Amino acid sequence: MKILIITGLLAKDVIEKKIRKYSKHELYLKVLPMPIAAFITPKLIIYHLKEKNILHSINTDNTSPIDNIDMIITPGLMQQDTSEIQRKLNIPAYKGPTNAADIVLTLDILDDIQLSTKKAANILIRDQQYKEAMEIINNYKKRNDTINRLLQKESNILINDCPTGPDFPMRVLGEIANAPTLSDDELLKKVEYYVDSGADMVDIGMHAGENNPKHASHMIKLVKDNFNIPVSIDTLNSQEIKSGLKAGADLVLSLDHGNYHKVIKDIHDYDAKAVILPTNYSKNYIPHTPLERVESLEKLDKLCSDITTIADPLLDPINSPSLTQSIVCCSMYRQRNPEKLLFFGVGNVSELLDADSNGVNAVLCGIAMELEMSILFTPEASLKTRNSISELKTASSMMFIAKQKETIPKNVGINLIQLKDAYDKDDIVIDTSNLPHISAVADGKFIPDTKGSFKIIIEDNLIKAILFQNYEKTAVITGTTSRAIYEEILRRDLISRMEHAAYLGMELEKAEIALKLNKKYVQDFPIF
Repeated sequence: MKILIITGLLAKDVIEKKIRKYSKHELYLKVLPMPIAAFITPKLIIYHLKEKNILHSINTDNTSPIDNIDMIITPGLMQQDTSEIQRKLNIPAYKGPTNAADIVLTLDILDDIQLSTKKAANILIRDQQYKEAMEIINNYKKRNDTINRLLQKESNILINDCPTGPDFPMRVLGEIANAPTLSDDELLKKVEYYVDSGADMVDIGMHAGENNPKHASHMIKLVKDNFNIPVSIDTLNSQEIKSGLKAGADLVLSLDHGNYHKVIKDIHDYDAKAVILPTNYSKNYIPHTPLERVESLEKLDKLCSDITTIADPLLDPINSPSLTQSIVCCSMYRQRNPEKLLFFGVGNVSELLDADSNGVNAVLCGIAMELEMSILFTPEASLKTRNSISELKTASSMMFIAKQKETIPKNVGINLIQLKDAYDKDDIVIDTSNLPHISAVADGKFIPDTKGSFKIIIEDNLIKAILFQNYEKTAVITGTTSRAIYEEILRRDLISRMEHAAYLGMELEKAEIALKLNKKYVQDFPIF
């Protein structure tokens, strides 16, 4: 096609650099006398194109009159609908990307996606990718003929009503560590948070070395009565396991060579499932080599043939003794037991590594997908792993979509990129060489605002600006964005000094960033 791209003065160099060697379409560029592309309007475009000048292609030696152009692509940041351009010039006109750097991406998909007269192309593309991604995931959420057919395979099972196995997205099991220390309200609030974060199952973690069967029963029943979600009891104590099963536990974490014989009949009678370990903690036995672990798991699996088991080869923390060797063990078990379900303790690594959890979770989830793991297990026991359940849910979906599409987990419609950029932004340079350059100096001077001061905190997933007047709290303004709060402050005329307004804007923006990233916010201190 012959495509005419409209842009402004500042984006000209970026566009030219991107499209000069582009070969799929014959491209023409019209630069309007407007510095910022977002200020371009349909009327301005029509005015500059009605002259009927001959256009020169930027990526070929061809020329063309405007009447022979097949499509006009306008800046994506243009506020108005492009329909007026089409009506006046009789040429299809659509919005391009909001970032000039995305122009090639837009051109590449012209045969696959109908561009919009109202929505920017890059947003349209990513909306379409997200829609396709969610269709794949949602098809494996509700019981249907496809899921019922897949459940006939030996490698797939139901845990309560949750289809689990290599033919489904990896299920996220969120551990509530030290559950006995929580009140009923705290426990339910934690479960609600896990469910809202995307957990497919919830794990009630008991205290090792203690014996609290009544408390285990109470907690399992409490969760089952309030949430429609599979629940596991996390203990090696046989009495706690039995009481948990009686209360409705769907899954037992865990059985090993030291306790299986005490509870296997109960697990069978309650039609629950069980995670098996290669250990015998009653005799302080933990196999070390991958082969020892695999053989121990295989032996225990045979001893537990009357119940459905999920093997946990034990994912080791880095250098304790070896993450690599434990992954080798998982791979070995998978090769020797292709139909068996596997359990992946992601939290063993993420909780014991001083790194942001989202990248760790993404990589481990990718490894888990290649090993055909069925359950991803994690707590959120530290600040650095907060939001891990949501991250694992997203990562699991990414890997499942990549698996279904037989592609890499990139540009699949969803991602875990939070602190960096997935796509280029406009690299526009403004010439400041002829302007005076002023070095900024912060002198720390502060003059109290006679209308009051604000204490800013984050609480209940909200930014709260507490107004103090004459040393007394008089009001609290809440919101999820800095803009909403400062506009409310301005509407109510609660600020009188420019430096106070500038300071408040700075702190509110810091609070918003901290809220989005689940970081601690303390007023007047940096968040990074």
